[in-house]
Amino acid sequence: MIRSLALALALSTAAGCATAQPASPLQPPPEGPVGGALMDVYTWLHSNPELSFQEANSSAMLAAELDALNFEVTTRLGDAWVRAKAEDIQGQVIDEVGGYGVVGVLRNGDGPTVLIRADMDALPVYERTSLSFASEVVDTTWSGVENGVMHACGHDVHMTVWAGVARALAQRADEWSGTLVMILQPAEELGLGAQAMLADGLFERFPVPDYNLALHVSASQPAGKVAYSSGYALANVDSVDIHVKGVGGHGAYPHTTKDPVVVAAHIVTALQSLVSRNLDPQEPGVVTVGSIQAGAKHNIISDEAHLKLTVRSYSDETRALLLEGIQRIARGQAETFGAPEPEIIIESDYTPATYNDPALTETAMAAIGAAIGMENVVSVSPVMGGEDFSQYGRTGEKIPSLIFWLGAVAPETYASSQEGALALPSLHSPFFAPDAEPTIETGVKAMTAAALDLFQED
Repeated sequence: MIRSLALALALSTAAGCATAQPASPLQPPPEGPVGGALMDVYTWLHSNPELSFQEANSSAMLAAELDALNFEVTTRLGDAWVRAKAEDIQGQVIDEVGGYGVVGVLRNGDGPTVLIRADMDALPVYERTSLSFASEVVDTTWSGVENGVMHACGHDVHMTVWAGVARALAQRADEWSGTLVMILQPAEELGLGAQAMLADGLFERFPVPDYNLALHVSASQPAGKVAYSSGYALANVDSVDIHVKGVGGHGAYPHTTKDPVVVAAHIVTALQSLVSRNLDPQEPGVVTVGSIQAGAKHNIISDEAHLKLTVRSYSDETRALLLEGIQRIARGQAETFGAPEPEIIIESDYTPATYNDPALTETAMAAIGAAIGMENVVSVSPVMGGEDFSQYGRTGEKIPSLIFWLGAVAPETYASSQEGALALPSLHSPFFAPDAEPTIETGVKAMTAAALDLFQED
């Protein structure tokens, strides 16, 4: 994922974002605000995916659903932040890119305020599921490449469940008291959508929640199941660029150069000991060099090399240790070889770790277990993936938050995978195809049950 909005928008604009329309046009939405059955909602969303900061149709369709349910509806939250960033880069407003956040507020007497979030953006992936309603949309990505577009991370399920929960809670208003805040977030795949909505006044212009709730489909749990982690659930995600500098020259006369490739190779090797020899073995951390680029010809020693790293951690202390260690190692290796000091860029737009409040998790899982059967609720280990839902719990006073996993694999397929007969496609795979109907049904039941239970608090 690109972690810099500046880079994302600059590349999109340079590629001609003003004319970046889907080569395969989006189809009109179902009849009515969203349509009758939730599966109609899902199949339309799946067939009509939209890239990050381009979720105009998805947000408009679901905002109309909230309006029909008598929510107070605000659209384009985050737009001011996105456009300000775009103007900083290009000196102009980019019409096709913006903040498409939606906020719906349903006030139902005194009581807690509960926020429920779903994300909307799809991925630049050509779909290969062979579903009858598979996406055929082609669009221009934030990196300027024309590519297929697919809901390969299940955000179409998230939006559909979200719509179902809004319906259920509106229809069952006599069973709860408080304020319901339903939000649709753009650009989760860039790690920037939550930041855009918060910067545009989410918690200043709308009721501040007592609790934040969200879910994410799981490509490793069967449909009908809910999985959760108490405490840390997803990781801090940092992107680090190291620009190694050297003195170039002829490959036949290396003694006249300061070879940045050698320096870079030693940095990569030394980084392998950062976690194993600096971090408590019981504290998770990952430092991965995802890209190394240098030179253009066999017999030329370049004067620079570029490393791109992803850094994963849970605690803020571990994050600081790893980032400081990367800088120390890079500078130290350059000094060892007499090379110039490298330039190290740590992206400021990082995704913080997602922490599931233990008390909230226990309460919500008990309510979900009562709704879908406790045998269908399982505890799982945290993962090193990232989710910007974490942003909503880290602003001002810490807001208790919970994101849980929603099983999305057909049970028979899951059983075959457990027997070793096949491998399950992961999230972001072109083959990822949720068992949609039971997944959505379980998601609506689970999230509705969790919210109703929270609204019962004095």
